[in-house]
Amino acid sequence: MNPKTACLALLASALLVACGPRSGTPGPGPAGSAGPPAEAAGVASKDFGDYVLHFNAISTDQLTPEVAKTYEIVRSKNRALLNVSIVRKVEGTTGQPVPGAVAALVANDTGQVKDSKLREIREGEAVYYIADFAVSNGETLVFTVDATPINETSRFSVRFTRTFYGE
Repeated sequence: MNPKTACLALLASALLVACGPRSGTPGPGPAGSAGPPAEAAGVASKDFGDYVLHFNAISTDQLTPEVAKTYEIVRSKNRALLNVSIVRKVEGTTGQPVPGAVAALVANDTGQVKDSKLREIREGEAVYYIADFAVSNGETLVFTVDATPINETSRFSVRFTRTFYGE
């Protein structure tokens, strides 16, 4: 396994581990926000017919130093990482990652918006979108993610919450 593939595997593992119960609970979105209802705590994907949208947010201190360095992410309990991927269903496989237009609105429960500009990462067959940003101890963030796979017109939207605990 080459170093980039190993880093991708470690990042994916960290994101899957973060799907556990410490991730937070659903709650109200930012004041005046509209969108889909919040996903249940621990949910990290949503089926949209021919596609599945995978999403998660974790504290960056959960990343290994190697993964953080590769993606130029600061490891800290006071920083969070949003990761989103679009997978087209392919019978008999785990699916095929596809690029698309992906945007996220990240706000705390008082409506303050975080800078959450997503950047596309491509490694071999993998395509995913990440953003990292500062978080405060005990801060609950509401994530509204919109994704449109390449060559499609349908927009997929999910909304979920996570609470972050720092020092």
